[in-house]
Amino acid sequence: MTVADKMTSLRLILAPFFFIVYLYPRYFPFSGLGWTVPVLWTIFVFSEITDLLDGYLARKRDEVSDFGKLFDPFADTLTQITYFLCFVIDGIFPPFTFLIVIYREFSVLFVRNLMLKKGITMGARMSGKIKTVTYAIAGALALLASSATRLGLCTDYCELITLAARMVFALSMVLAVISLVIYVVVYFKTPDTAQSNE
Repeated sequence: MTVADKMTSLRLILAPFFFIVYLYPRYFPFSGLGWTVPVLWTIFVFSEITDLLDGYLARKRDEVSDFGKLFDPFADTLTQITYFLCFVIDGIFPPFTFLIVIYREFSVLFVRNLMLKKGITMGARMSGKIKTVTYAIAGALALLASSATRLGLCTDYCELITLAARMVFALSMVLAVISLVIYVVVYFKTPDTAQSNE
C-alpha cells in the first residue's frame, strides 16, 4: 500500500471509534457527555483532513493507482454512513435521508463494478467530490448541534444549527442523485471495448 492508501486506511479505523464514542453515553449515561465532544471533533476533523491529503499525496508522489481510485471513495462512504447513522439516531437527520445515502452509494458501487467489466477503474467524479464537500459541511453542522446539546449549551441557536444542517444535507441529497445520474450516463457512453484506466 502507498502512503496515501495507508492514510485512507486511517478513516476506516476511525469510523467505528466515532460510532462507539458517539453512542457510548446513550448506554452508559453515568459517564457523562462532555468528554465525548473533543474526542468526536478530533476524529471528525482528522478524518476530513486525511480525506483531503490522501489524494494530494497520491498525485504528488505519482502513486495514483486503480486500487486507490476505488479505496478512497470506499473509505469515504463508510465514514460518511457512520456519521449520518449517528445523527439519525440522535434525531438530527430524518431517517429517509439516510436511506437515500445508502441507495445512492450502493448504486454507485454497482456502476463502478459494471465499469470494471469494461476495463475501466472509475474513481470519484467531480460531481461526487462536490457532494462529499456538502456531506462534510452537513456533518460538521450536525456535530456542532450535538456538541452544544452534550455540553448543556443549547439555546434557540441549536435549533437553527440543526435546521442549517438539515438544509445542507438536503442539498447534498440532490447533489448525490445528480452525481449518480452522471455515473450512469458515463457508463452508458463508455464503449464495451474500452481499455483505458482514465
